[in-house]
Amino acid sequence: MAYRSCDASQLLSQIGRGNVLAISGGRVRRRETGITLPVSHGYSVEIDLAADDTYTVARVFTRSGRRFLHGVHEGVYCDQVAEVAYRASCFRDGGL
Repeated sequence: MAYRSCDASQLLSQIGRGNVLAISGGRVRRRETGITLPVSHGYSVEIDLAADDTYTVARVFTRSGRRFLHGVHEGVYCDQVAEVAYRASCFRDGGL
């Protein structure tokens, strides 16, 4: 999947302040292609802007420098990104 540069402020406004607080407690790591929202216990939600103007939301577990994908949802439209990101952050639910 090809990604392109993303305006993190626009993405955060699409997710909403309340969802960002619920997902990561307000912690946001801005990247060139999107953002990373650290959840807890090594889990994070990564949201990237794809070349076709949709988002890719991934649930990532990191331990000892190794990354493990625990779910990826591609083709997420801007009006769906908040719900998909929140579901990805749910630790016990399994997310995606």
